[in-house]
Amino acid sequence: MVDSFSHILKSPRREAMFLQKEIKIPQVVWSSIFFIVLIWSGIHPKDLFTWFLEVAPALIGFVLLVATFKKFRLTNLVYVLILIHCIILMIGGHYTYAEVPLFNWLRDVLDLERNNYDKIGHLAQGFIPAMVAREIFIRKSVIAGASWRNFLIVCFCLAVSAFYELIEWWVAELSGESAEAFLGTQGYVWDTQSDMAMALFGAIAALVLLSKAHNRQLKAISSNSAV
Repeated sequence: MVDSFSHILKSPRREAMFLQKEIKIPQVVWSSIFFIVLIWSGIHPKDLFTWFLEVAPALIGFVLLVATFKKFRLTNLVYVLILIHCIILMIGGHYTYAEVPLFNWLRDVLDLERNNYDKIGHLAQGFIPAMVAREIFIRKSVIAGASWRNFLIVCFCLAVSAFYELIEWWVAELSGESAEAFLGTQGYVWDTQSDMAMALFGAIAALVLLSKAHNRQLKAISSNSAV
């Protein structure tokens, strides 16, 4: 049975067809989950202005994914990670990051000083962009060496995190008290620095934990393109 399966994969065309099925993205399912969570998050959010600020990156990301889907289709892994990141943003937009119920409960049970859902968001802010950047770097042959590539990916994620902190500052300056829920500092003096640290940890964790799985899916795309 194993020999028979191996024989099938020896044919380049059959192998590519097999790998193509592996990387096929259920666009309807992905889009349905995205819009279901988006609509839920927009129903009576805690603060409408905060909701708009938090979900805006998810909406921009969705437009970019649709625009590039045919010309630069990403791996299934990266699409799933992007969807998870969008959901994190939408949940934060609905409740505000400082008042997500599950993390209020964890704060009380664990006797923590604050609701730490925002740290999950900033961890994802490093974790998911790291894999998006890795895919682009590899497929566009931006840099050949793995060590330098990983270093630049981490630098990129830190830059994204720092720029987001600047956006938070600009919004706070322009809108005053209405941006307090968007900032979500909860009185923590090192909030900005810890946010960037979480993005750093997230980027490193993504490269360590997902590189092998990502390489397999990149190989599938490469094999499919070669046929």
